[in-house]
Parts: sequence; structure tokens; C-alpha cells
Amino acid sequence: MKALVLSGGRGTRLRPFSYSMPKQLIPVANQPVLEHVLDNLRAIGVEEVGVIVGDWAPQIRSLLGDGGRYGMRITYIPQDEPRGLADCVAIARDFLGDDDFVMYLGDNMLLQGVREIAEAFRARRPAAQVLVHKVADPRAFGVAEVDAEGRVLAVEEKPQEPRSDLALIGVYFFTPAVHQAVAGIRPSARGELEITDAIAWLVEHGARVEATEYGGYWRDTGCVEDVLDCNRELLDSLTGRTDGMVDAASELVGEVVVEAGARVIRSRIEGPVVVGAGTVIEDSHVDPHTAIGRDCRISDATLGYSIALDGATVRQVRGIHGSLIGRAAVVSAAGEELGRHRVVVGDHTTVEVAA
Repeated sequence: MKALVLSGGRGTRLRPFSYSMPKQLIPVANQPVLEHVLDNLRAIGVEEVGVIVGDWAPQIRSLLGDGGRYGMRITYIPQDEPRGLADCVAIARDFLGDDDFVMYLGDNMLLQGVREIAEAFRARRPAAQVLVHKVADPRAFGVAEVDAEGRVLAVEEKPQEPRSDLALIGVYFFTPAVHQAVAGIRPSARGELEITDAIAWLVEHGARVEATEYGGYWRDTGCVEDVLDCNRELLDSLTGRTDGMVDAASELVGEVVVEAGARVIRSRIEGPVVVGAGTVIEDSHVDPHTAIGRDCRISDATLGYSIALDGATVRQVRGIHGSLIGRAAVVSAAGEELGRHRVVVGDHTTVEVAA
């Protein structure tokens, strides 16, 4: 079974970060979302991966390379404009051939993996097997109507009056039957080839389409709040280790990872927290569920439930919470600073927090 990973979107909900990096490379627990996706694919035995890329192709290629270090072979498939998920299947036709494949949205996090679902698909080989999850407002998703045996009766993209609360969550297993379905649909009212229309085509033409309700943790990391929540969930399974330097005046509480080359000086860190290689934390307090990237500088600051990307600086600011701080960004205090602050700061930005 091959995999088709979609990484060509523009990520408008993650601006300002998506102005300077693809959303699939946002780090969660100090690992890019796209690498978490490849981990799940490797766990189900996938060795050949096609990655749909757009404007950010160079950055994605720089991270993933030829796939060798993941035990995979990666083929990059350019998409000049986002024209829908089914269009991704169409432009990947030569790569996919007549093989079964899993299509995986590159900004989705399914922390318990998809191994059991992949095994069920391989055993039964329905024309399509989709993952669904109950959501509070299905109108923002593709929605499936499913019978008691798990067979899909109908699907619809972002319906105003949903038939169920089961949203399609970004992982789809297909046999080659989907190619005929993609060829048989037309662009939707928003000008895109919808994968929901292709799945509906299969259902309408009598093909067996099954749905599996995903029981694990799932997030579409398309906005800051979901990125932070996913970071929290991943860090809760952290096992602490100290490969860097922690001085005698510092205290580590709970599960804390201090990577090689990092230094903790006169500071207290309450896990779960991960501190990237080359980072210096001094005279500071780091609260739980915080991921600090490589080569950061945290000085005379308090930081919690946040993500600081590589090269970020936080100095003389207390009460940073629920924040996402971009690469090489600087957050500092202007005058005496009090209270709690939430900041979303893009790459190479300087912000002074006023009193």
C-alpha cells in the first residue's frame, strides 16, 4: 500500500506563521507535524509516499529529503494551485498506479495511529474506508451518514443541515476504484474537486464504502489553539531525560527533556516540558506543557503551556501562557511588566510587552 500525503495548502488559519513556513512543519513537542504523519505511515508498513507540495516545496524537501532516514521512498508531486483533495488524487495518478493507498492530510494529528484501521482495510478491501469522528459542529467538515454496520450511506461537504455528527477527519483508504470516481465528478460550487463528491460517487454507483469511528486523539492542527492542545497531549506521554547541563541552583520537576547542548541555569522547570538542543534557560520558570525549540534563549521569564520555535528569545517577561512564538522572534518587556500574556508572534518578529 502506498501513501499520498497532502502538504500543498496555504494554512490561512495559522497566519502569521504560514507566511514564512508551511503549516505542516509547525513543531508539536519539538517535532514537525509532517514527521508525526510519516511515523504513523511507517507503523502501518508504508514504504512509498507521494507528497503533494505547493509553494513551500523547497522547505518540505529540505526536511524530508528522499525519505531514506524514515525508511521510505518519497516522491514529490507539485500542485500549482489548491484545487481540492480529489484533484490531488488526479495529479498523483501516475505515482499511485493501480495500488491501494492511504491519503493522509499532512496537518492532521492522530496520536494513537491508524494501524488497526489499516489492517481492517487490507483484510476487507472496500472501495473506500474513511475515518470519522464525532464533532460539535459538523457544518465545518465533510459529513458521513453511516448505518449500524459501518457502511457509508451518504457523504456531504460542509452541509448546512448535517445528517449526522460524524466528520471525515483527513485519513482515507482507497482501492484503485477511486480513480474512476474522481474522473466522474465536477468541481463544486467553490471551484474544487471534493473528495467527498468522489466518495459519494462510489456510494451512488454501488461500491462498498465503510467508515470507522476513530477512538483516539485527533486534531487538525490548522489553528493555534489546536496546535497547543496537541502539544499538551503529546507532552503528557513524555519520558524525561537530561542530556544537557542543569546547574545545582536549578530544579527539574516531573518529566523534563533537556537535549544535548542545552543549559538550565538558576531556573525551575515543571514538566512535562521539552528543551531543545543549544537552548539556554536562566533565571526563569517554565511551567507544564511547554515545548522550547533549538537555540532559544529564555532569560528572567516565566513561560507555560506554550511553544517557542527554534531561535526564539523571551526575556524579562513574566506570565507568558498559551502562546506560540516564531523562529528567531523576540518577546521582551518594556518597563515593569505584570500579569499574564498570550502572544502569537511570527518568525523574525520583535515584540515588547508593556506594563
